[in-house]
This record gives sequence, structure tokens and C-alpha cells, in this order.
Amino acid sequence: MQVFKIPDSIKKDSKYTFCPGCDHGIAVRLVAELLDEMNLTEKTICATSIGCSVFLYDFLNIDCIEAPHGRAVAEATGVKRARPDNFVFTYQGDGDFASIGLAESMHGALRGEKITAICINNTTYGMTGGQMGPTTILGQKTTTSPMGRFVDTYGYPIHIAEQIALCDGTAFSARVALDTVSHINQAKKALRKAFQVQLDGLGYGFVEFLATCPTNWKMTPEDAHERVRNEMIKTYPLGVFKDVTSD
Repeated sequence: MQVFKIPDSIKKDSKYTFCPGCDHGIAVRLVAELLDEMNLTEKTICATSIGCSVFLYDFLNIDCIEAPHGRAVAEATGVKRARPDNFVFTYQGDGDFASIGLAESMHGALRGEKITAICINNTTYGMTGGQMGPTTILGQKTTTSPMGRFVDTYGYPIHIAEQIALCDGTAFSARVALDTVSHINQAKKALRKAFQVQLDGLGYGFVEFLATCPTNWKMTPEDAHERVRNEMIKTYPLGVFKDVTSD
């Protein structure tokens, strides 16, 4: 009995372009599975921006547009308003979504744009060398915080899912992780809900994925997933922070 197959929306000639052990691959697969299961592939338009997230184009057989750094939600807003019958989502890293793009991301939620936003939080700028990002946790060493992130110098990390949940136009906001099979299954359920609130016209759907960056963390994939469990989840608790369908 077949228990796993490559999603139909994955390009069959794709070559893996993420670093070994990177959780982007898992996140992209979850997106692809849901596009198949919810019959969205032919009506989907994705906007992604600068960083490792751009490799999404290499894998999904859907229409995509590339935004300037941080502006994916702004572009997705224009696409959805011009083509309201299309399913529109963004796929971004934490630096793109919550640093240079924070205004676009938050105001999209405040306006209640009927799109789905996905943020991969690996606490670092992965593509450009492992610099400190908006979600770098306290004490974490990066190329631009070699002694660790400390409050007096760098301030506190942003809790994205909680901040998005505070926006009146948000219909769904959740934080999930990709470190275990059970967490991956929970992540897929949350992403399905974020897709569904868009389809139901309820507002802005958002999912934050806690993910690894073994290359810049200088860890094996196994140790990187241990770090997600032992450090990241303590700083960024998993859960649903807003769901208008359960109010």
C-alpha cells in the first residue's frame, strides 16, 4: 500500500536546491500536498521575495511572482484584489516578513486582505551569511552578534504569530514546527486552516513555521532539530493564536 508520493503540484524535474537538512523542503511539500488535496493548483498565484524562500519557484508547478525584498504581501494584495477568484499566498523568511517587510506584513493583516501568508522562522538570515534577524533568540550567536543576542544591545526578538493575531483583519494565526512527525502533521492542519479562511473570504491567514538552518547554525540536521525543541519552542510556543472560525 502506498503511504507517500510526490505531490502532483511538484515539478517532476526539480533538483533540490536547499541546503542538506533545511526544513524549507518539508514546508514546500506541505504546501504542495494541500494545493493538491484542496484542488487549488490551477487557480493559485504565489508571491515570494528575497532569501531562501525564492527557491519555491524551483519546485511548485504554479504561477509565481517575485517581489522586492519584504514586499510579497503588498504584491499579493494587488494580485488578490485584481483577481479575487484566484487563491493567493506568500512564502517568506522571517527576515523578509518581519524585518524589512514588517509594515507590509502587518498592514496586510490590519486591512484583512484575503490572502494566506507563510513565514519560515529559522532565526537567521540564511541566504546572506547567517546574520542576526528579527527572530534571533536571546543569547544566540550569529555573524553580526558573535557574542550572542543581548537585550541591552539588540532588543527582544519579535513574536510574529502573536503580533499578527492582534490585527483585527486576521482570521487565523498559528505557530507550528517541523522538527518531528507529530509537529509536521500539526503544521499541515494549521496550514489547511490558513488556506480555508481565504477560500471562505474571512480575512488574512497566517502560519509561522519554526524551522532549521543547519548550515548557518553550524549544526548537523539532528542537532538543529534538537535546538528547535530545546530552545526555539521555549521562546516561541506552538499553538493557534487566533481563529475566527472558533470564536
